[in-house]
Amino acid sequence: MSTPSLESPWWNARRELAFREEHGGFSLILKRNCSISPAGLACVFAALAFAVLAIGIGFALAGAWLILPFAGLEVLLLGGAFVLQARHATDYERIELDRGRLRVEVADAERLARYELDADCVRIDMKGAHLMLCGPQQALELGRHLDEQARAAFAAELKKRLRI
Repeated sequence: MSTPSLESPWWNARRELAFREEHGGFSLILKRNCSISPAGLACVFAALAFAVLAIGIGFALAGAWLILPFAGLEVLLLGGAFVLQARHATDYERIELDRGRLRVEVADAERLARYELDADCVRIDMKGAHLMLCGPQQALELGRHLDEQARAAFAAELKKRLRI
């Protein structure tokens, strides 16, 4: 297994690109850094909702009843934000090269898209901050879960591996 590492200037951490070597090809999965499990996220939401509603009920009992609808609205909006975050927590991009075929699988929320390209006809372009994988009939964006520096390093490594 070859793992080129990337230095991240924002948080001084090393990030590994774990290219798994397989039968003359490779396999790589790029995914979001999900720092909390769905169960942990539910516990955090429950604790925050309980605290906000308890404070709202306390103010309502003290005579400031108008606080309670706003506390309920806050809990609803917070729940919506947590649902959006949870929907994208398992997003990933899987890139595989096997026998001259480049297969890309992109999971985004509940959609799963699969692409298969001839590795000899693929071109890799950096258009601004976007890494584009261009084939004869289609173009798709890769590295959406990487920062700009990691995306550039990934593009260089992918170019090198596709040309060998």
